[in-house]
Amino acid sequence: MPTRRQLAALAGAALLAGCGYLRTESDGRTITYWASNQGSSLEFDKQTLQPELDKFEQRTGIHVRFEVVPWSDLLNRLLAAATSGKGPDVVNIGNTWSASLQATNALVSFDDAAMARIGGRERFVPAALAAAGAPGKPPTAVPLYSLSYALYYNKQMFADAGVTRPPATWEDLVAVGKRLTKDRQWGLAIEGANPSENAHHAFTFSQQYGGEWFDDTGKPTFDTDANVRAIKRYVDLMAVDKIVNPSNAEYAKNESQSDFANRKAAMLLWQAAGSAFRAQGMSPEEYGVAPVPFLAQPPPGARRVNSMVAGINIAVFRRSQNLDGALQFVKFMTSDEEQVILNRTYGSLPSVQAAAADPAFQAPEQKVLADVLNATAAPLPQVPAESQFETLVGSAMKELFAAAANDKPVTEAIIRTRLRAAEQRMRG
Repeated sequence: MPTRRQLAALAGAALLAGCGYLRTESDGRTITYWASNQGSSLEFDKQTLQPELDKFEQRTGIHVRFEVVPWSDLLNRLLAAATSGKGPDVVNIGNTWSASLQATNALVSFDDAAMARIGGRERFVPAALAAAGAPGKPPTAVPLYSLSYALYYNKQMFADAGVTRPPATWEDLVAVGKRLTKDRQWGLAIEGANPSENAHHAFTFSQQYGGEWFDDTGKPTFDTDANVRAIKRYVDLMAVDKIVNPSNAEYAKNESQSDFANRKAAMLLWQAAGSAFRAQGMSPEEYGVAPVPFLAQPPPGARRVNSMVAGINIAVFRRSQNLDGALQFVKFMTSDEEQVILNRTYGSLPSVQAAAADPAFQAPEQKVLADVLNATAAPLPQVPAESQFETLVGSAMKELFAAAANDKPVTEAIIRTRLRAAEQRMRG
């Protein structure tokens, strides 16, 4: 996520792109592609993608040189590419970065003409397309893999504790979590040291408390009463309710998925986790999937949101040496056929409506994720500073979890101070 230096790089990239620096002529033969790590390993992604890229080459004569880039490196490499004009033709981006990267002007704008070349705007799932750029502007990416958060729960652990249904409210989740926390087993697993994961939950809880992280002009509003209460509700799962293992304050690399799959935690909040569980030997019959809970008594102004619109978008750099081939590749990757193949493999949801109706996405997990995505999910703020919000607020929450893990108090006053400091850093 961007630091001040990186944000300066963003501005520089926008200037270079605006001057036409990033434009070059097409060579028509090869494109380069940075794929995001969607599966259980980089090697799994390579094995998944290579047959599809070979298929594209057979159909078009365009060879795809590709690399699977870890999420920990992807944004920094994108910023470097935007600044230098040297990078891939096509890239996957986290959809929460859409407006931040759009502001660089380094990506191709999917206006009406570009959308027509890839099959038309109406093909895409509306909720997924809403997270492709700032409102009122043509998006600079289109959805590729769609996701939403859900509550995963271990059926046998629930049965052993006499719990007959998944919790629908946070109050119920805490009560159930306390019944399930015993004998080196915890009620819930989280990723307390993962800034992006923290920021995603900060957004969702804030919506449920009637809060916003930015005002209508795009200025940060971090330390409001609603945001403070939202952060406290989430951190209190460890600090007060004691249903989260304090060691989770150090989790940042999917360790919570491993805890759930290995029966160390009975519940998990995650995006399309089924494929990760299978990779660790957990069968779909062992866990249930339900919507993320809501507040039992929401305050005035609360919104019925229980997930951010999660997912991965695909974008094209303006400086591509093969813009025509790059757009052909985007059309191929978002075709009905490829959307079924790839999303079925990764356990995510198709981003195009025709593919979403395929029988491959009618299993219980996918149906819950789709219902949430289409009915109760909302996109993170589509403002240029969104990625900095993830870093600053997510890192502040990391510090709060570290305090909770060491039995230090995490009061509203302390949370407000941390959020105020994050806002001041945002404002520069």
